[in-house]
Amino acid sequence: MSDISYITEEGLKKLKEELDYLTTVERPGISKQIAEARDKGDLSENAEYSAAKDAQGLLEIKIAKLNNLISRSRIIDESKIDVSTVQILTKVKLKNIKNNQVMEYMLVSESESDLKSGKLSVGTPIAKGLIGKKVGDHVEIQVPSGTLNFEIINISK
Repeated sequence: MSDISYITEEGLKKLKEELDYLTTVERPGISKQIAEARDKGDLSENAEYSAAKDAQGLLEIKIAKLNNLISRSRIIDESKIDVSTVQILTKVKLKNIKNNQVMEYMLVSESESDLKSGKLSVGTPIAKGLIGKKVGDHVEIQVPSGTLNFEIINISK
């Protein structure tokens, strides 16, 4: 997984804050739980010790994944984004041709996606179908539930 992940400065800051929390708060907490469970005696029959070791393993996997993601992240200079076509970090306003519903999404990296706040991962079928399109284009996108038809109304930063 050596793919570069393009991200906003804010997104990278959040990833680093999460990593810091996991390494400075969660990791010592689990180490303390392991030590306390170890002090209770026979480790072969100690469910607390076993659970703490499992939690430690899961935490270390999460830390490793975050480190990998941060190392592959490249900050996008938002001032240089061209809004003549849909691309990462552009906001795109769409009209569903079937029901005339208008929606707006910002295309972001997978680590920053949050559908509730209108941030759509560039890895989704909808985003992939929109990238490179211009205002006025009609787009037909295959999704698991069927086919969606959109008209691109606006592109902005």
